[in-house]
Amino acid sequence: MEKQMTQPRDETLPIDLNLEEGQPPSKRRWFRKRYLLVLLVPVLMFTGAVMGMYFQPPGLQKFYLLTGLQPGAGSDAPIALPPDIDLPPKMAETMLPTDVIGLARVMPRGDVSIVAAPYGAGDARVAEVLVSVGDRVEKGAPLARLDNRTTLESAVLAAQANLAIKEAALMQTRAAIAASRDEAQAALDQAVSAASEASSSLARTEELFQRKVATEATVESVRAASAAAVLAVARAEATLTRFSALALDDQPDVVVATRNMDAAKAELARARLDLERAVVFAPIAGTILDIHATPGQRPPTGGIMDMGDTSQMMAEVEIWQDRIATIKPGQPVELAAVALGQTLRGVVDSIGLTVGRQGLISDDAAENKDARVIRVLVKLDAASTQVAARYTNLEVIARIDTSADLRVTP
Repeated sequence: MEKQMTQPRDETLPIDLNLEEGQPPSKRRWFRKRYLLVLLVPVLMFTGAVMGMYFQPPGLQKFYLLTGLQPGAGSDAPIALPPDIDLPPKMAETMLPTDVIGLARVMPRGDVSIVAAPYGAGDARVAEVLVSVGDRVEKGAPLARLDNRTTLESAVLAAQANLAIKEAALMQTRAAIAASRDEAQAALDQAVSAASEASSSLARTEELFQRKVATEATVESVRAASAAAVLAVARAEATLTRFSALALDDQPDVVVATRNMDAAKAELARARLDLERAVVFAPIAGTILDIHATPGQRPPTGGIMDMGDTSQMMAEVEIWQDRIATIKPGQPVELAAVALGQTLRGVVDSIGLTVGRQGLISDDAAENKDARVIRVLVKLDAASTQVAARYTNLEVIARIDTSADLRVTP
């Protein structure tokens, strides 16, 4: 019986895959399982390392903060720091377990104010921009003019002319009423005089009639003339009463003319308000941060320009809701950013009253972008304000020292 040819075994290999043909199938399956196990071990180790870097326990995250190293992804508490921002060595060295870290953005006091086109500007376009980026303006200062100014100015001129007409009509009405009142007074005086003369004539005629000098017909004629003179006095008195019962400005015709003049004044005021739609005014006192429109362009929906009060810079910090209980007004805050090359300082000014979604996030796809945060406002000191005035919306990392004694906000 011929011996079967077998390949020589390598005693140094951990697994012998050169099985003899006479060995049972169960032994062959056992060797295959060991081979697969050796292949899966590196894969499992790599997967565990990746998961360990993503789901960081609090102890590992504090290690990163103290050493200045940056993890590759997010953590559960307190926040996930963007991998492209490194904590300054000094901040990492002074980090305490009681410190609260949060992403923040630098902003002017009261945040950025968007300067939009005036209400009712319609299809007007920008005719002239009167300011430049970096200019300091006061509230109500003109910032830009629109091309509807000519049309609105003509409306103002028309309203002024209409008002002049109504004023002249009022003067004319007053003069007419005064003249009519004087005429009524003169007519009354004349009627009284005529009535007095008619009464004297009637007395003489009746005396002559008694002496048989005048006839009865003459007496009747004089008596009728005297009665007509009395009626003329009554009519003149009624006419004068119509003009003299009320003061000149209370006369109905004068009141109507006055109301017409008031309506013309209101029309002029409305035209002047419309004229203000041709000018863009500063809503607040502050610095021009950016300009979004040029002459000839229709005002964009996002506003013509941005401005803010950079005389006092603030920082809006997003703190996770499970750490907000340790934050109090007056606590010192240190803010750091790679772009500045230095840290800024301030104190907690106020704490928000609502919980919202995280708004400041990095470009890391693994970072938690649906965190629930509360926004805390930090007031920068004078030196930090001067530095941060040119970096509105700059993203920084804020470290709030919750162990410090509470101090009154300056």
